[in-house]
Amino acid sequence: MGRIWMVAATLAAVAVSGCGAANGVFRDREALVTTPGACGTRTFEVYFDENEARLTSAARQAMALTATQLQPCRIKHVRVTGLADARSGTAQSNLTLSQRRAMAVVEALEAQGWPAPAFDVGAAGDTGAAAGGINEPLRRRTEVIVEAEPR
Repeated sequence: MGRIWMVAATLAAVAVSGCGAANGVFRDREALVTTPGACGTRTFEVYFDENEARLTSAARQAMALTATQLQPCRIKHVRVTGLADARSGTAQSNLTLSQRRAMAVVEALEAQGWPAPAFDVGAAGDTGAAAGGINEPLRRRTEVIVEAEPR
């Protein structure tokens, strides 16, 4: 029984040593784990207060963080869609509010150096704000989809 245990232990040691070693030397963790690239398609949302198109400080911070993360990238295209909830206002006023929200985000991103020709701006108003007969207050936002590639 002792001899079987020794053989099993030796085989296990050989198997384990082969998992992390190259030529008997363990590899550095960085060689095995890669950090995902900052460039690619990225989506983020900018939230607004009710009936407002003014950017909050939290929204400005979120956009600044995204801009920092995308600095090593070339921004190819940015889709900005403004949304509103249906809790107040007419369909037209909600569409106008959505447009103002989208433009507030575009202007802030342009001020951070994002390329103006890359923007595709849209507004959905309160269309689709009610799901299953229940209004979605989280529609008070602008959705931003960024397509970027390494420089």
